[in-house]
Order: sequence, then C-alpha cells, then structure tokens
Amino acid sequence: MITIHSAPQRATPWLQRVRGQRPALALVLGFTETGLIPGISAAGATPADRRTTALADAEWMVNGPQPHPTFPLPPLQAGASPALISRAVITGQRIPLTVFNAGLPQAPTVAHVDLGGQPAQCLTTGQALPLSTVNHLFQAGLHWGKTLAADSTADYLLLAECVVGGTSTALALLQGLGIDAMDRVNSSHPICNHDQKREIVQRGIAQARLHWGQTTPHPLAVAAALGDPMQPVVAGMALAASRTQSVMLAGGTQMLAVYALMAALAQTDALPWHPENVVVGTTRWVAADPTGDTVGLAQALNACLLATDLSLGHSRFAALRAYEQGFVKEGVGAGACALAATLYQGWGQSELLAAIDQALTQKVEAEGRHTTEPKPTDDHPSPP
Repeated sequence: MITIHSAPQRATPWLQRVRGQRPALALVLGFTETGLIPGISAAGATPADRRTTALADAEWMVNGPQPHPTFPLPPLQAGASPALISRAVITGQRIPLTVFNAGLPQAPTVAHVDLGGQPAQCLTTGQALPLSTVNHLFQAGLHWGKTLAADSTADYLLLAECVVGGTSTALALLQGLGIDAMDRVNSSHPICNHDQKREIVQRGIAQARLHWGQTTPHPLAVAAALGDPMQPVVAGMALAASRTQSVMLAGGTQMLAVYALMAALAQTDALPWHPENVVVGTTRWVAADPTGDTVGLAQALNACLLATDLSLGHSRFAALRAYEQGFVKEGVGAGACALAATLYQGWGQSELLAAIDQALTQKVEAEGRHTTEPKPTDDHPSPP
C-alpha cells in the first residue's frame, strides 16, 4: 500500500522508524485570493464556494457529519472532498487533530489555534503578504513544531494543509526560489491548467519588488511576494519538529514547495534541522498524474516522496470513483492519512475503502435531501 518514489535511502529507514507508531495530525488552514481566479481550482465549483472551502473542511474534520453544518463541504465540478478520506482515517484510528488558522477571511467554527496571520492577496500582485506577517507566521511555526513534537501522546507528526489555489502559490514559490517547476505541478483538475498557472506566476514575479539576479532574495521575502500564509507556518513546524521527531509533510506539490522553502531557509539562515526525518506523503493520483511531474520535482529537490496505493475504483459512490479519472487527487492530508493508516494499524485497500465509503454514507444520511453528494450506485459494487 506504500510506494517510494524518491530518495529510497532515506525513505526506507523512515518507514521502519514509524511503523506501528501513532501519529498526530496538524491541519493548517490558509487563504489566498489566487483561489478566486475563475478556473484556477476545482476545489469548489465557484469562486464563492472556494472562499469557504477551508472553513468547511475544518468543520468536517472536527465534527464529522452534521444535519446542518455551518459550512457544508463545497460542491465540486466532479468528485468528493478529500476531507472524507482524512476524516475516515483519524476517526477510525483515533489519531489526534489540531487545527491552525494561518490566515482566513473569517475564523473557523471549530476549536483551533489562531496564529495571527492574514489572508494573502492574489500572487499576481507580487505583494501577497506583508513580510512582517510572514516572519511572524514562520516564528509561530517554529514554536508549534517544537510544541507538537514534544507531545508524548504521539510518536510522529503529519502536517497537512487546506489552501484553495495552493498549487499555484506553490509554483510561484518554487519559481521564486530559483527552482524550475513550470509544467510540473499538479492541480485539482483532471488535466492541469499549466498555461493559466504559468501566466499568473509570471505576472506575480514581474510585479514583485524583489531583484532576482546572481542571488535569490531571502526565502521569506519570496514567500511574502508570491506565496500563501500556510507555507511559512508548515516550513517552521517541520524544521523545528525534525530536530526531535519524524515528520510527514501531508500533500503533493504544495508540500514539495514547503520542503523547498525549508531547505532554503535552513541554508540561508543556518537553521538546524534533520532532513532524514522529513518525508512528503501524497496519493497515487498525484504521483502518477500524467499532466504533472511530482516525482521528477521531488527528485530535483532531493525530497523523499511517498504515495499511498489507495484506489477508489470500487467505491459505492460515483463521486469517489471520480478520483480514478483524475479529479481532486489530494488535499487536507488525504494521502498522508492513508499512508499513516497503513503504517499505524495495518489498514490495506479493503479497510481504507470501507472506512471512506462509510464516511460518505454517513454524510449523505446526516444531510438527507440537502446533500450535495450523489447517492451510491450499484454499477461498481464493493468487492466482498
């Protein structure tokens, strides 16, 4: 159920260290107006839906199915929210969750830690966030990474995100750090919208008040110009936690950008960290996406990339089977949670699929006729 896609010399001992160990999940929420650009993301059918996606995901992750959620999981162009996968794992295996608000337009409706950030402007402005805010968020990440790593109730950390439009800010951050990632990132669309991403990133870099010459600007200045509030938080968390704990960056392209930011900060500011303790964990749909190059990007960054072999092809729900057609792919730590489920309690394909199908069944039942998810069909029944 686990495939190593890069840096096997680090992946193998990392997997051996955490097998049978209990993780804790940190979910860092952020917002960028980049996510409101028409067509930029499929994580919400309309820009209005995408404005509250992170709020809805946090509410679902903490509360699970409710008859009348404040923020229902948003309708998608196709597919179902990856929060269904993550929630199925953390409830089924009693994995603790902490929600962090790095910068949202409004506060989450569930218990959370407010990091004192703010939403990012569109990356096309070249001034996404004030540098002072990014510095503050990075320091908050360092503090919470050390704090979470010291918690004796968990043996390692999963660091997840929810930022709509985040693969575009990831591309911008990577390009700003001097890493050629054009046409290599993923998206929630079946066919990645590379042309659109390239155009907005080039506009952002042209507008940024930074000077790329013989040397790259300070990494946090790049994040302030082109990034989103999640990036400095998770980079700080992972850097600090890696000094004493194993860490899985829970995501695909977005977490590879965070890994690049970590490495750049460690080098620029001589910050201690332990790269051998850090891996990136994602889904098979991201790693095998023919319209991106996640594996090649991980290799270029010397990052250790793992992917769950989870398949939803035999789900009772068409919305979940849509993952096999390239819709959604990843988010809210779905891939890492599936990996952790295999590592912690040995869940394989049948256990994972049963838990995920049950999560969507409970959602449909709780919301009744108000549900936005299609009802199950019997043309692809689950195997016995």
